Amino acid sequence: MAFDLEEYLRTAFRDKLRLQTVPVWDGAVLLPSTRLLLKRREVAEVERVLQSQREEFQQRMERLEQRRQQLGQRKDQLRDVVLKFNVFLKAAAARQERALRRVEEERARAAGQGAEAARLRQELTGLLQRREHLARRLRSLRGFGDYLQGVLARTEQFQDVPAMLARFGVLAGARAALAQQAEAGQERLAQGWARLRQYQEEASSELLRTNNELTQLHARLEAARHEVLQGESCWAHVQSTATQKTLLLGQIKLAVLNLFQLATAWLKVPTDIALEDTEAQLDTVLLCMQDLTAICAELRPRQMGPCSPRLPAATSMHPRRHGGARAPPSQE
Repeated sequence: MAFDLEEYLRTAFRDKLRLQTVPVWDGAVLLPSTRLLLKRREVAEVERVLQSQREEFQQRMERLEQRRQQLGQRKDQLRDVVLKFNVFLKAAAARQERALRRVEEERARAAGQGAEAARLRQELTGLLQRREHLARRLRSLRGFGDYLQGVLARTEQFQDVPAMLARFGVLAGARAALAQQAEAGQERLAQGWARLRQYQEEASSELLRTNNELTQLHARLEAARHEVLQGESCWAHVQSTATQKTLLLGQIKLAVLNLFQLATAWLKVPTDIALEDTEAQLDTVLLCMQDLTAICAELRPRQMGPCSPRLPAATSMHPRRHGGARAPPSQE
């Protein structure tokens, strides 16, 4: 695992960060000052590339924040359109209700006026008919006076003949009045049906116009919803990209932390660096790698030839926090 991390970091430093490849020199040829300058140049190049990547990431986050604000403003505008549409629907319903109420009031007023006029005509007609009827009855029924008296004597239901005639007259008047009421009712019904058809035509035209406006508003609402869905999909893609970048950054930090823990545990170096300080951990790993490189350079001449003078461990441009990464003589 340590070998994979080392290869990964080496590939990242060489390819992704585009560092210049330093030619491999023999440890016995280069001076410590030359190696120090080379390491400082590599660290400076890494810092420059990391700074450029941080600035690019910051700019992308600012553009994403601006896009999110624009989407929020668009969402507020759509909310205002929906509210206006709801207000329009309520106004249309109120207008329709007022129109129906006016229709009912007109019907009631017409029915009341027709009933009053019919009642007056009925009373007048009844009085005239009653007078004419009584006159005709009086002329036509004089010869039947005795007959009526005999009937009155046999029936014994009325006190006298006029009471009996009045009873029959009332019944005849009631029949005529009922016939007139039926005729007046048919006439009023025909007039009411005519007014109702007129009101229905007016209400149908108003309803058709309202439906047309409602269809147009529905089309606008669907278009606005489509735009909102497109904005939400774009925002989800942006969030997914930012999440992937954040995950990659976390993996890099975790790899650096793992390498740092392995290096400090192998060399038994005190770790007084915070877990969130990735740059300090990377500096410590570089220092450990420099010390291991120096140790390997010191051990290689002993195995291959006569003993050569020992070279001091490489130093870093950052201050050492663990007092040097040299291994004890027993481990050497």
